[in-house]
Amino acid sequence: MRSLLHIALLLIVFATNAHSQQRRRNYRQHEVGFLLGGSYYIGDLNPRKHFNQTQPAFGIFYRFAPNYRYAFRAGFNYGEVRGDDSQSDDADQLQRNLNFKSQIYEFHLASEFNFLEYRISNDKYKFTTYLFLGLDVFQFKPQAQVRNYWTELQPLMTEGQSKPYKLVQVGIPFGIGLKMNVSKKVGIGFEWGPRKLFTDYLDDVSGTYPDPELVVLSDKAKSFSDRSKNAGNNENKQRGNPRTKDWY
Repeated sequence: MRSLLHIALLLIVFATNAHSQQRRRNYRQHEVGFLLGGSYYIGDLNPRKHFNQTQPAFGIFYRFAPNYRYAFRAGFNYGEVRGDDSQSDDADQLQRNLNFKSQIYEFHLASEFNFLEYRISNDKYKFTTYLFLGLDVFQFKPQAQVRNYWTELQPLMTEGQSKPYKLVQVGIPFGIGLKMNVSKKVGIGFEWGPRKLFTDYLDDVSGTYPDPELVVLSDKAKSFSDRSKNAGNNENKQRGNPRTKDWY
Protein backbone atom coordinates (compact mmCIF):
# COMPACT_ATOMS: atom_id res chain seq x y z
CA MET A 1 0.00 0.00 0.00
CA ARG A 2 1.18 3.54 -0.67
CA SER A 3 0.30 6.58 1.43
CA LEU A 4 0.22 8.86 -1.59
CA LEU A 5 -2.36 10.26 -4.00
CA HIS A 6 -2.67 6.87 -5.58
CA ILE A 7 -6.26 6.08 -5.61
CA ALA A 8 -9.38 7.74 -6.63
CA LEU A 9 -13.03 7.70 -7.19
CA LEU A 10 -13.24 9.04 -10.75
CA LEU A 11 -16.34 11.13 -11.00
CA ILE A 12 -18.36 12.84 -13.67
CA VAL A 13 -20.61 15.38 -12.00
CA PHE A 14 -23.67 17.02 -13.52
CA ALA A 15 -25.09 20.03 -11.69
CA THR A 16 -28.37 21.80 -12.18
CA ASN A 17 -28.66 25.45 -11.17
CA ALA A 18 -31.74 25.64 -8.98
CA HIS A 19 -31.55 29.28 -7.92
CA SER A 20 -29.23 32.28 -8.16
CA GLN A 21 -29.55 35.97 -7.57
CA GLN A 22 -28.62 38.30 -10.37
CA ARG A 23 -26.51 40.79 -8.49
CA ARG A 24 -22.93 39.60 -8.12
CA ARG A 25 -22.43 40.91 -4.59
CA ASN A 26 -25.51 39.01 -3.40
CA TYR A 27 -24.71 35.91 -5.43
CA ARG A 28 -26.04 32.60 -4.15
CA GLN A 29 -26.40 29.37 -6.09
CA HIS A 30 -28.02 26.07 -5.16
CA GLU A 31 -27.32 22.98 -7.24
CA VAL A 32 -28.57 19.43 -7.28
CA GLY A 33 -26.90 16.80 -9.39
CA PHE A 34 -25.89 13.22 -9.97
CA LEU A 35 -22.64 11.41 -10.43
CA LEU A 36 -21.48 8.79 -12.91
CA GLY A 37 -17.98 7.38 -12.72
CA GLY A 38 -15.83 4.58 -11.42
CA SER A 39 -14.18 3.38 -8.22
CA TYR A 40 -11.05 1.36 -7.48
CA TYR A 41 -8.71 0.75 -4.58
CA ILE A 42 -5.03 0.69 -3.61
CA GLY A 43 -3.97 -1.69 -0.87
CA ASP A 44 -2.22 -4.99 -0.21
CA LEU A 45 -3.88 -6.73 -3.16
CA ASN A 46 -3.24 -3.81 -5.54
CA PRO A 47 -0.34 -1.67 -4.31
CA ARG A 48 0.46 0.26 -7.49
CA LYS A 49 -1.90 -0.15 -10.47
CA HIS A 50 -4.15 2.86 -10.96
CA PHE A 51 -7.67 2.14 -12.26
CA ASN A 52 -7.09 -1.61 -11.87
CA GLN A 53 -10.45 -3.45 -11.82
CA THR A 54 -12.38 -0.16 -11.88
CA GLN A 55 -16.07 -0.70 -11.17
CA PRO A 56 -19.07 1.59 -11.87
CA ALA A 57 -19.89 4.23 -9.27
CA PHE A 58 -23.01 6.36 -8.83
CA GLY A 59 -24.11 9.17 -6.58
CA ILE A 60 -26.27 12.20 -5.89
CA PHE A 61 -25.32 15.52 -4.31
CA TYR A 62 -26.41 18.99 -3.27
CA ARG A 63 -24.04 21.95 -3.64
CA PHE A 64 -24.38 25.46 -2.22
CA ALA A 65 -22.17 28.29 -3.52
CA PRO A 66 -22.30 31.41 -1.31
CA ASN A 67 -20.04 33.28 -3.76
CA TYR A 68 -18.05 32.81 -6.95
CA ARG A 69 -15.01 31.27 -5.27
CA TYR A 70 -16.30 28.83 -2.66
CA ALA A 71 -18.87 26.06 -2.51
CA PHE A 72 -20.03 23.43 -0.04
CA ARG A 73 -21.59 20.11 -0.90
CA ALA A 74 -23.14 17.01 0.64
CA GLY A 75 -23.65 13.76 -1.22
CA PHE A 76 -24.17 10.04 -1.19
CA ASN A 77 -22.07 7.70 -3.37
CA TYR A 78 -22.16 4.00 -4.13
CA GLY A 79 -19.33 2.01 -5.68
CA GLU A 80 -17.44 -1.26 -5.55
CA VAL A 81 -13.73 -2.04 -5.23
CA ARG A 82 -11.85 -5.24 -6.03
CA GLY A 83 -8.39 -6.74 -5.70
CA ASP A 84 -6.87 -10.03 -6.82
CA ASP A 85 -3.35 -11.36 -6.25
CA SER A 86 -3.62 -13.49 -9.38
CA GLN A 87 -3.52 -10.32 -11.50
CA SER A 88 -0.22 -9.17 -10.02
CA ASP A 89 3.26 -9.47 -11.51
CA ASP A 90 4.74 -9.79 -8.03
CA ALA A 91 5.88 -13.29 -7.05
CA ASP A 92 4.91 -12.85 -3.39
CA GLN A 93 1.36 -11.83 -4.33
CA LEU A 94 1.00 -14.73 -6.71
CA GLN A 95 2.14 -17.03 -3.92
CA ARG A 96 -0.32 -15.49 -1.42
CA ASN A 97 -3.26 -15.98 -3.84
CA LEU A 98 -5.93 -13.85 -2.11
CA ASN A 99 -8.82 -11.90 -3.64
CA PHE A 100 -11.64 -9.69 -2.44
CA LYS A 101 -14.44 -7.36 -3.43
CA SER A 102 -16.45 -4.90 -1.37
CA GLN A 103 -19.40 -2.63 -1.97
CA ILE A 104 -18.96 0.87 -0.56
CA TYR A 105 -21.76 3.17 0.60
CA GLU A 106 -20.47 6.67 1.34
CA PHE A 107 -21.95 9.87 2.73
CA HIS A 108 -19.66 12.88 2.47
CA LEU A 109 -19.43 16.59 3.24
CA ALA A 110 -16.88 18.72 1.40
CA SER A 111 -15.84 22.30 0.74
CA GLU A 112 -14.59 23.49 -2.66
CA PHE A 113 -12.29 26.33 -3.68
CA ASN A 114 -12.54 27.60 -7.27
CA PHE A 115 -9.35 28.92 -8.85
CA LEU A 116 -11.46 31.06 -11.16
CA GLU A 117 -14.76 32.73 -10.46
CA TYR A 118 -17.53 30.38 -11.57
CA ARG A 119 -21.25 30.58 -11.99
CA ILE A 120 -23.73 28.45 -13.90
CA SER A 121 -25.74 30.51 -16.43
CA ASN A 122 -23.07 33.19 -16.81
CA ASP A 123 -20.75 32.96 -19.85
CA LYS A 124 -18.31 35.36 -18.23
CA TYR A 125 -17.63 32.83 -15.45
CA LYS A 126 -18.24 29.63 -17.39
CA PHE A 127 -15.50 27.27 -16.18
CA THR A 128 -12.95 26.73 -13.39
CA THR A 129 -10.63 24.20 -11.87
CA TYR A 130 -11.07 23.58 -8.16
CA LEU A 131 -9.79 21.78 -5.08
CA PHE A 132 -11.96 20.06 -2.48
CA LEU A 133 -11.52 18.65 1.01
CA GLY A 134 -14.01 17.03 3.33
CA LEU A 135 -15.06 14.21 5.60
CA ASP A 136 -16.95 11.02 4.82
CA VAL A 137 -18.56 8.09 6.60
CA PHE A 138 -18.59 4.85 4.63
CA GLN A 139 -19.69 1.25 5.02
CA PHE A 140 -17.85 -1.67 3.45
CA LYS A 141 -18.12 -5.45 3.62
CA PRO A 142 -15.19 -7.42 2.11
CA GLN A 143 -15.90 -10.78 0.50
CA ALA A 144 -13.64 -13.40 -1.05
CA GLN A 145 -14.39 -15.87 -3.83
CA VAL A 146 -13.69 -19.58 -3.69
CA ARG A 147 -15.13 -21.94 -6.30
CA ASN A 148 -17.44 -19.22 -7.66
CA TYR A 149 -18.96 -18.51 -4.22
CA TRP A 150 -18.50 -15.20 -2.41
CA THR A 151 -18.13 -15.31 1.39
CA GLU A 152 -18.11 -12.43 3.87
CA LEU A 153 -14.70 -12.18 5.51
CA GLN A 154 -15.12 -9.91 8.53
CA PRO A 155 -16.97 -12.48 10.73
CA LEU A 156 -14.24 -15.07 10.05
CA MET A 157 -11.45 -12.95 11.63
CA THR A 158 -8.99 -14.44 9.17
CA GLU A 159 -5.88 -12.99 10.86
CA GLY A 160 -6.85 -14.21 14.33
CA GLN A 161 -8.09 -10.84 15.57
CA SER A 162 -9.45 -10.70 19.10
CA LYS A 163 -12.57 -8.98 17.75
CA PRO A 164 -13.92 -8.14 14.27
CA TYR A 165 -12.94 -4.84 12.70
CA LYS A 166 -15.65 -2.23 12.25
CA LEU A 167 -17.46 -2.11 8.91
CA VAL A 168 -18.41 1.57 9.29
CA GLN A 169 -15.42 3.90 9.14
CA VAL A 170 -14.52 7.52 8.44
CA GLY A 171 -12.29 8.87 5.71
CA ILE A 172 -10.99 12.13 4.29
CA PRO A 173 -12.00 12.82 0.67
CA PHE A 174 -9.92 15.35 -1.24
CA GLY A 175 -8.95 16.01 -4.80
CA ILE A 176 -9.12 18.18 -7.88
CA GLY A 177 -11.75 18.87 -10.50
CA LEU A 178 -12.91 20.91 -13.46
CA LYS A 179 -16.44 22.27 -13.88
CA MET A 180 -18.04 24.23 -16.69
CA ASN A 181 -21.37 25.49 -18.02
CA VAL A 182 -23.13 23.60 -20.79
CA SER A 183 -26.36 25.66 -20.76
CA LYS A 184 -28.16 28.32 -18.73
CA LYS A 185 -29.13 25.86 -16.02
CA VAL A 186 -26.75 22.91 -16.38
CA GLY A 187 -23.08 22.43 -15.57
CA ILE A 188 -20.81 19.42 -15.96
CA GLY A 189 -17.71 18.52 -13.99
CA PHE A 190 -14.87 15.98 -13.97
CA GLU A 191 -13.40 15.08 -10.61
CA TRP A 192 -10.66 12.84 -9.16
CA GLY A 193 -11.02 12.20 -5.45
CA PRO A 194 -8.84 9.94 -3.29
CA ARG A 195 -10.19 8.85 0.07
CA LYS A 196 -7.64 8.69 2.89
CA LEU A 197 -8.78 5.88 5.19
CA PHE A 198 -7.93 4.95 8.75
CA THR A 199 -8.49 1.21 8.32
CA ASP A 200 -6.23 -1.42 6.79
CA TYR A 201 -9.02 -3.97 6.43
CA LEU A 202 -10.87 -2.71 3.37
CA ASP A 203 -9.44 -5.83 1.70
CA ASP A 204 -9.38 -7.98 4.90
CA VAL A 205 -5.57 -8.11 4.69
CA SER A 206 -3.28 -6.33 7.14
CA GLY A 207 -0.90 -8.27 9.38
CA THR A 208 0.37 -11.83 9.68
CA TYR A 209 -0.99 -15.33 9.29
CA PRO A 210 -2.36 -16.50 12.66
CA ASP A 211 -0.45 -18.91 14.86
CA PRO A 212 -2.62 -22.04 15.43
CA GLU A 213 -1.02 -22.50 18.86
CA LEU A 214 -2.37 -19.13 19.96
CA VAL A 215 -5.53 -18.72 17.89
CA VAL A 216 -8.20 -21.28 17.07
CA LEU A 217 -9.80 -20.70 13.66
CA SER A 218 -12.71 -22.58 12.21
CA ASP A 219 -12.02 -24.72 9.16
CA LYS A 220 -13.81 -22.16 7.02
CA ALA A 221 -11.75 -19.31 8.44
CA LYS A 222 -8.54 -21.26 7.82
CA SER A 223 -9.47 -21.85 4.18
CA PHE A 224 -9.94 -18.10 3.60
CA SER A 225 -7.02 -17.02 5.77
CA ASP A 226 -4.36 -19.03 3.96
CA ARG A 227 -4.97 -19.77 0.30
CA SER A 228 -1.31 -19.74 -0.66
CA LYS A 229 0.54 -22.43 -2.55
CA ASN A 230 2.30 -23.14 0.75
CA ALA A 231 -0.89 -23.29 2.82
CA GLY A 232 -0.47 -24.61 6.35
CA ASN A 233 3.16 -23.53 6.69
CA ASN A 234 2.82 -19.76 7.05
CA GLU A 235 2.27 -19.28 10.77
CA ASN A 236 3.29 -15.75 11.86
CA LYS A 237 4.60 -14.92 8.39
CA GLN A 238 3.72 -11.63 6.75
CA ARG A 239 0.25 -11.61 5.16
CA GLY A 240 -0.12 -7.85 4.63
CA ASN A 241 1.52 -4.56 5.54
CA PRO A 242 0.00 -3.04 8.72
CA ARG A 243 2.15 0.10 8.51
CA THR A 244 0.03 1.67 5.78
CA LYS A 245 -3.72 2.00 5.33
CA ASP A 246 -5.96 1.22 2.38
CA TRP A 247 -7.36 3.85 0.00
CA TYR A 248 -10.20 4.00 -2.49
